[in-house]
Amino acid sequence: MPFWTTLKNNAATNLDLPELPQADPVGVLRWFAFCAVLLAVCITGLIVLARQMNVDVDRLADWRDAMAAWKQNWHSSLAAWKQLWGGLLRVVEVTPAEFKLLFLLTYLTICTTLTPLPTGPVVAAMAMQEVAVGGGLWSTTLLVAVVGAAGTTVANLTDYAVFTLLLRRRRIARIRETKTFQIAQRWFARGPFLILTLFNLLLIPVDVIRLLAITCRYARLHFAAASFIGRFARYGVIAFVTYSLPPDLSWTAPVALLALATVLAIGKGVTSLLQRKQRVA
Repeated sequence: MPFWTTLKNNAATNLDLPELPQADPVGVLRWFAFCAVLLAVCITGLIVLARQMNVDVDRLADWRDAMAAWKQNWHSSLAAWKQLWGGLLRVVEVTPAEFKLLFLLTYLTICTTLTPLPTGPVVAAMAMQEVAVGGGLWSTTLLVAVVGAAGTTVANLTDYAVFTLLLRRRRIARIRETKTFQIAQRWFARGPFLILTLFNLLLIPVDVIRLLAITCRYARLHFAAASFIGRFARYGVIAFVTYSLPPDLSWTAPVALLALATVLAIGKGVTSLLQRKQRVA
């Protein structure tokens, strides 16, 4: 067989094979081990701090009364919900700031794409004046933004590890050969760091952009930096606005964010269902 014919056939064969990602510098298994150790340390810290807390008996009694009233009238009485919320605040407001921040870090660490728990309402709740983790507006904003961004960055890096592992499977890696991915890749390559940072900042789901960055094998360090900067700004704005609200209206921030998260989740579910029906049809 002529040399050029052999070379052409080999080139065609190589083009048919998907370009699999290289091994991570840190290693996927090592990252999972790190996350397991981090969660174990955080949970242990929460248990230790919880045992050291001395909550006023009267506050616990108010919480029990609020729970009892809510169980009887939750379906028909707005006052029962307000009493429940007030009882919870009376307990949480005397909880040490260290416990609240460690809880925030632990919670956001597990908010990955595979466990799509709402983040905004919890962040806002930590910045309410009644339960704020800092001594003032700026200290609360800074603490919530730093701890929250750190937790979400860990969660995003977990997504990076999980989907990098999945993309090592030949069938899944073939997504890189599709025209849709190639168009998205060219768009993302125009400004990957800025795009990823902005989508981490906006109050909309960023799963698609984050998965696009992972599929494009965007550098892990830049991926982490964009996640931290974007979420730092996002959580800082949420904390600032929540703390700035009057005490009698501060509850509206976490409720509004929870409602937004619910609407987005329902919309995402409906969209996925419609796409499945179209594929079947």
